[in-house]
Amino acid sequence: MLSLHARAAQATEELARALDEPGQALAPAALAIARVEYPVLDPQPYVRRLERMGEAAAGRLERRGGARLDARVAMLNAYLYEELGFSGNRDHYDDPRNSFLHEVLDRRTGIPISLAVIYIEIGRRAGVRLEGINFPGHFLVRAIGEQGVDDLIVDPFHSGALLSEIDCRQLLRQHLGDEAAYDRALLATATRQQIVVRMLVNLKRLYVRMRSFPQARFIADLLLAVDPSALSELRDRGLLAYHMEDFGAALRDLEAYLRLVPRGDTPPPEEEPPDGADEGGEHARIWEHVKALRRRVAGFN
Repeated sequence: MLSLHARAAQATEELARALDEPGQALAPAALAIARVEYPVLDPQPYVRRLERMGEAAAGRLERRGGARLDARVAMLNAYLYEELGFSGNRDHYDDPRNSFLHEVLDRRTGIPISLAVIYIEIGRRAGVRLEGINFPGHFLVRAIGEQGVDDLIVDPFHSGALLSEIDCRQLLRQHLGDEAAYDRALLATATRQQIVVRMLVNLKRLYVRMRSFPQARFIADLLLAVDPSALSELRDRGLLAYHMEDFGAALRDLEAYLRLVPRGDTPPPEEEPPDGADEGGEHARIWEHVKALRRRVAGFN
């Protein structure tokens, strides 16, 4: 079996290839992420399954002819949630399997973003114009109306429920607190790369909470492959390597991070790093790590 490092290299190559493909297909990139836990996964059966589901959904929609968008969304919801039995995994939200597309297809349950990917992939194949919305705390989907008007906001985690603007405001407060300021810019379209980054960040946070640091480092590798300018990921990968006692790799990442991020301009961590570093004294704290690492690495020579 491939080592975790080798799997990261393989997943990085697959992910880059998927993101370079024309169009907006999400499944190949989402399936590449699963290499962290499933090194021999064959993605093609799952891509074909999505194709068959899309064809089945298209048949159901075609029988209704030129139904309005809300009716088409209702039919898509009936197919996905009533006929196929997809649902949001409320009871085991932090199960890593909720973030792996093939597991979500097999188990018919997941978190908002993984269910959104399936919703978009099947809906697009059925002829419904759909796009992701990178809403804070809870990924959503937009069903696009004729000529860009009368769009609908869909919550794939809650059986395709339609959300009003008031619902979106309440959802924001639920995730970010009562002081969170709502703005329609929060409903901007998410690109394919942004969707993949959010899936990866979710998974990295989960692995850090589980103290599964090798897997979290794997995900940091993928995040940096998707966006080499993500300096917070460079820092986090260095801290994870430090925690795993891979001191040479930790030193390379943290030195690079300090060179690239001026003092006082450090980005906030996505999740509390494993060593407990906080944002306020982060630059000085990272510098202390670097000095300690230099001493350790020098002692190995």
